[in-house]
Formats: sequence, structure tokens, C-alpha cells
Amino acid sequence: MENTQRIASQERVVRAANGWGMLALLLSLIMLSLAGIPYETAQHKPLLIAAAALVLTVSFILLMGLFSLQPNEARVLVLFGEYKGTVRESGLHWANPFMSNGGGAIAAKTPAQVVAAGSSRNKISLRARTLNGERLKVNDKRGNPIEIAAVVVWRVQDTAQAKFDVDNYETYVTTQSESALRHLASLYSYDDGEPNEATLRSNVDEVSKALRTELEERLAKAGVRVDEARLTHLAYAPEIAQVMLRRQQAEAVIAARQKIVQGAVSMVDLALKELQEKDVVQLDGERRAAMVSNLMVVLCSESEVHPVVNTGTLYH
Repeated sequence: MENTQRIASQERVVRAANGWGMLALLLSLIMLSLAGIPYETAQHKPLLIAAAALVLTVSFILLMGLFSLQPNEARVLVLFGEYKGTVRESGLHWANPFMSNGGGAIAAKTPAQVVAAGSSRNKISLRARTLNGERLKVNDKRGNPIEIAAVVVWRVQDTAQAKFDVDNYETYVTTQSESALRHLASLYSYDDGEPNEATLRSNVDEVSKALRTELEERLAKAGVRVDEARLTHLAYAPEIAQVMLRRQQAEAVIAARQKIVQGAVSMVDLALKELQEKDVVQLDGERRAAMVSNLMVVLCSESEVHPVVNTGTLYH
């Protein structure tokens, strides 16, 4: 069996006819036809009556080709299944009224619905859109269950790819964004990584950049460009949140104790050096050890220390 490689669609920007000029021309033909039919009927000229009726009918059909575009809006032109191009210029335009309307006019039941469907057929917004993803429960690199969510700012860049290469580009963006976020979460630890290892909690910028890169690769097939992607929520899953909180608190206490001990040792060392250099008092090994012990207790104790004043000599 031969594998056929799918060729991606490519947008082709075209210019449509000026809508105001076509509107004026068609309204003039309609008015002339409406005015001519009674006159030709009175003159008993059936051929002219038929011609006027034909012009009137064609003019109404051609009116269906009018459409307007707002800034940052485009319309894809498809004639009998063939892509003819994309109109990106804002304003009132006219195109072949038989351009595909994506089924909107076919499903319409009244003339008003037909006109409304025709005016919005194959339109695609080019504005930036925000996808505020739901919270997902996934496992990080170490298998810990976490909750994670992200916001994605995106816009349609290639209307042909968005229209023809995926079934529904908006649904495609939502699905691929969720899939990319799940995959990203499995590549990083929450906050307990190896030395010099990026984590979800400590390296938010790096993680957001990796998420955007992966989304750009996935959404390029739909002609979508990612302007921004970043995490909006990150937490442990409820079933392990309390345990992890106690672990974080313990780590914080240990880190604080290490700093306190380091500072206390430095202060004791400085005190002993000052006493020795200035020859304030001579201490033997036993008294030096007792002094170090007392200073460490005073400096490292969590509660207030009440010293005992020695009213005798240093050695009694």
C-alpha cells in the first residue's frame, strides 16, 4: 500500500469587487425593471415584460453576493468546491453569489434567514482570541498528581488551512491545547527536581516557553498562530496537598535552621578571636568549650534565654 502525503492548504489573498458600486448598479436595474413592467404590460409587449422580469430576478440573485467585512475579519471564497481565495480587506464587497455558504443558506427556511446566512458565509475572525483552559488533573515527572491550567492567546494566520485542513479549527485548538498541557506536565517535576533541573513551580517562564513552542508545532496544521501561552494554575491534587504542605514546611524549617547555625558559628568564632586578640580573658580548653556551648544555646534557641549570673570567680 502506498502512503500518500497530505498537502497542506495555502491561503491566497484576493480582492473582491467594490460592494457600493455593485449595490448602486443592482438597485438601479431593480428600479428600472419595476418601473418598466407596468408600462410594458400596458403596451402589451410580452417579450419586454419577460426581459424585465428576468433582469429583476437576476438582480435579486446578484444582491446575494454582497457581503461586508469588519477590521481583522476575512472571508474564504469557495465556488463549487474549489478554493478561489481569501478576502481580507474590510468594507462592503461583492462576489459571485454562488460561492459556497457552508450550508447556512441551505438550512435556512425563510428569505430573511437566507440573506443572514449569505452575509456571514465562510467568514473567519482574525482577531486574537483567549482560551482559558480548565484545570486538569495530571501526573508530573515524578508521578505526583497535580492540578494545572493554562491560558492560550491565539489567532488564525492562514484561513485556508483553518477552513480546509481541519474539521473545526476552534475545537482543534481546544483539544490540542489540553493535550499539549498534559504532555508538558509529564516532562517536569512540580518543585522537587534534581540539582539544576527545571521544575513547574520554580521555572514558570521556561515552562511557558516550552508550552508555546509545543502548541505552535501542533496548531500550525490548522493555520493558527500562538501569541502567548502561560500557566494560570498550579497546585498539588487535594489528596496529597496536606502531605506536601507539611513537607514544604519541614524543608523551610530545615533551611532556616541551617542559616541560623551558620550565623551562630560565625558569631562564636568572631567572639573567641576578639577575646584572644585583645587579651580580655584567658580561657583553657574546658572553659572555651563551655563558652561555645552557652553561646550556641543563646544564639540558636527559639525561646528567650535567661542567663545565670556568676557572682564568684570565673572558675567557681
